[in-house]
Amino acid sequence: MSFTTHRTRTLSTVAITVIALLSTTAAIAQNGPQSAGPVDPELIQDLIAANRTLASHGIVDAFGHVSVRHDKDPNRFLMSGSRAPEIVTEADIIEYDLDAVPVNLNGRGQYSERYIHAMIYKMRPDVMSVVHNHSPSVIPFGVSSVPIKPLYHMSAFIGDGLPIYDIRDESGMTNMLVNDAARGTALATVLGDEPAVLMRGHGVAVTGASIPFAVGRSIYLEVNATIQLQALGLGGSVEYLDPEEAQNVLDAGENTGYTRPWELWRRSALGE
Repeated sequence: MSFTTHRTRTLSTVAITVIALLSTTAAIAQNGPQSAGPVDPELIQDLIAANRTLASHGIVDAFGHVSVRHDKDPNRFLMSGSRAPEIVTEADIIEYDLDAVPVNLNGRGQYSERYIHAMIYKMRPDVMSVVHNHSPSVIPFGVSSVPIKPLYHMSAFIGDGLPIYDIRDESGMTNMLVNDAARGTALATVLGDEPAVLMRGHGVAVTGASIPFAVGRSIYLEVNATIQLQALGLGGSVEYLDPEEAQNVLDAGENTGYTRPWELWRRSALGE
């Protein structure tokens, strides 16, 4: 065999190998991330109940969304496709990786602000559920110098107040949507280790150690904001929870993990 023939065959082998590797890489990229496997059916029902509960309490309307971390893999989370929360069903649930890439999109639409959820899960391993909503009484505290503070025990998780994410700080003039990884990361950074972050001129992102926590906090954050606006409107001084009082509530299990209200909300949402 001549040197030229051997060299030609060697190059051909290399070329075939490269083409095979590129084809495999392209196939993987096309197929996207792999599923973490079947989800506990009760977790899916909890997620559906969360969507409907938030809608029934006026925390979300046609806009807003709630997610939960996958029970089999912390690097996956679940949320509905782009639908109004009140009408979400099991068929709408999509599995995502922590880059907000869908595992099983199957032609369904997606919430553009899924990056809020993905980047919070990526930066906060303690968070198991996230709610993004446009809670109407909370929005004024994201555009005012008056901080939101806890007025009663059900809102003790607010502590000394909540941080405010201003999308202009990192992204300049935008359409106000946290619709990419950079904006989601900026929001999660401002959130830090707090339970929620206000979004200037937009809404709020709320976290929880479970779906009941995230839903309960979202509901009672709105209630607290409503009461605080009423109290401020009376004039005079307002007596907020002392930080030690708020911490005592948290140490006692933060309203026993919202077990009692969650049972009520879930039953009502699912017609049980």
